[in-house]
Amino acid sequence: MISIPSVGEAEKLIEEKLGGWFDVVISHIPNFIVAVVIAILFSIIARFAGQLMKNLLRRSLDSKQIADLMASIFKVIVLCVGLFIALDFMGLKGTVTSLLAGAGIVGLAIGFAFQDMTENLIAGIAMGIRKPFKAGDVIETDDVFGSVHSINLRNTLIESFYGQLILVPNKVLFRNVLKNYTTLGVRRIEVPVGISYGDDIEKAKEVIVDKINEFDFVIRKDETAVYAEGFGDSSINLLVWFWIKYPGEPDFMTVRHKGVVAVKQALDDADISIPFPIRTLDFGIKGGEKLDAMISDKISQQSANKKGDNNTGASQGE
Repeated sequence: MISIPSVGEAEKLIEEKLGGWFDVVISHIPNFIVAVVIAILFSIIARFAGQLMKNLLRRSLDSKQIADLMASIFKVIVLCVGLFIALDFMGLKGTVTSLLAGAGIVGLAIGFAFQDMTENLIAGIAMGIRKPFKAGDVIETDDVFGSVHSINLRNTLIESFYGQLILVPNKVLFRNVLKNYTTLGVRRIEVPVGISYGDDIEKAKEVIVDKINEFDFVIRKDETAVYAEGFGDSSINLLVWFWIKYPGEPDFMTVRHKGVVAVKQALDDADISIPFPIRTLDFGIKGGEKLDAMISDKISQQSANKKGDNNTGASQGE
């Protein structure tokens, strides 16, 4: 049978328990005070360290949002370190271990639940550190071509040259090949043109280069060049190359327009023709029949048919 303690025994048991707890609390008061001091000290350190980190990151990163986020993460890390040290001073090592394990599990669950968001966030932070482009740069990636309007933690806003604002996830920019047309500050213009087979290629090259180099917007004039690309159906195909500052004035479309006009004028002035599409019918190839033979056969056949008709008419008249 279970013996039920008397009231006196129960009071004595409670008194012993409370006394033991009181002794434990008294013995831990110094550690508790030290833990509180450590927590306050680390909170002050975290505030100043976070502000210092924010100022440094804002100077080195183009996006203030990314700089502020990274500074906040650094501040939280400092606070967590102080909290774990304070708990360790209070003899709560098991609590510290449990908190670390719980934080790892929660972080893993959040990572799986918000995988797409997390990936864009990490890509945004990585690009903020690497800085492959900045606001105002002209970039091209994944069929998107335009000027960077703004950059935030999850996506980048690009203004296309057709007047639309395109929201591109940061992971797309981070994963795919990215072309930055602004970094070097120059761009090569390419104008294709064809001249007739009867014209001189070297003369065409000379007059085109001289005409293109007359423009003030053309830079690296010694690199302005004309190359023979190949044999077309109706012409010798040429490629005209010249360099301009980019972005700049005049804009790309205006420069290319002036380049095409200049090539046309240079060839016209040199009496070099840009041929229309031409089709030549060659009946004298191997296995074929010459055109004059075909015409003779056709005339002979028509004469024979006419003579036969005349003979038939004479017979009927008789």
